[in-house]
Amino acid sequence: MDKPMSNFHFRFMAFGFKFRDTGISPKEIVNQAGIKPGFHVLDYGCGPGSYSIAAADMVGRSGKVYALDIKPLAVKMVKDKAEKKGLKNLETLLSDCATGLPDESIDFVILYDIFHGLSEPESILQELHRVLKPDGKLSFSDHHLKKGTDQIESKGLFRLSEKKTGKKEIYTFVKI
Repeated sequence: MDKPMSNFHFRFMAFGFKFRDTGISPKEIVNQAGIKPGFHVLDYGCGPGSYSIAAADMVGRSGKVYALDIKPLAVKMVKDKAEKKGLKNLETLLSDCATGLPDESIDFVILYDIFHGLSEPESILQELHRVLKPDGKLSFSDHHLKKGTDQIESKGLFRLSEKKTGKKEIYTFVKI
């Protein structure tokens, strides 16, 4: 599957995200995306955890967030941030594709700024389809792609249901 970036490159990227997050609040983004209290959320390709932490705050004690990344350093960063904030509803997962989550257990998937770098996007989409509940939603954004939404719909697993433009251009897909 995908090869994780070097620790140096990841730390550099995470440092840059601190500046990004001051201009565009991750909490505003997950709110714009439609995450609600009580949701079970998967942040696929969580990186340093900006959206995972914001989502964990938003879903509250009755919800759960799974922060998944291929990079051990990313998983450690997210775990450390969650512990520091006292978030007991966030669990980290280290994987390059399979989540290990039960079928149809997730209400909402965050797939932000990662799709362009996936070597086997079809496998990832199949896994996300498997874990999403029948009425679950896939929230997608990737400014690196001009036609990323076409790739999401191309395998017949998801259908575009909404496009939101605000702080970040977000596409919402429903499971077919």
